[in-house]
Amino acid sequence: QVQLVESGGRLMQAGGSLRLSCTASGSTFGIGTMGWFRQPPGMEHEFVAAITWGGSNTYYTDSVKGRFTISRDNAKNTVYLQMNSLKPEDTALYYCAVSRLLMTSTYSRRDNYNYWGQGTQVTVSS
Repeated sequence: QVQLVESGGRLMQAGGSLRLSCTASGSTFGIGTMGWFRQPPGMEHEFVAAITWGGSNTYYTDSVKGRFTISRDNAKNTVYLQMNSLKPEDTALYYCAVSRLLMTSTYSRRDNYNYWGQGTQVTVSS
C-alpha cells in the first residue's frame, strides 16, 4: 500500500503562483509514475501532469503546458506541481496519484493509477 498526502491548495487570485506537494509513504519501492489530476466543480476528473519516477519524463495536458511544472524529489518521496499564471478555470480539487507502471503513453488514464490522495482544493478568483 502507498499513502499519499497532498498539501498546498488555497484561494488564489488569477495570475498568481502556487506549489502543490504530494508525499508518498508506505510501499514506495516500485513506483513507476506519479501524476496529478483535478476535478473542477461539477465536472469529471481530468489529467493534469505526470512524471516518471526513475527517469525524468514529464507529461502535461495542453491547457497547463507552459504554466505548470511537475517535479519530484525521490529522497523525500515527494512530487510537486508548480502552478504559475493561474486562471479561474484552474479551480478544482487536485489529486495526486501513483502508478506501479512506468508509463510513456497511457499516463492520462485514471485506471492506470493504483493509489490516490484525498485531494487539495485550489480556488482561483478573477
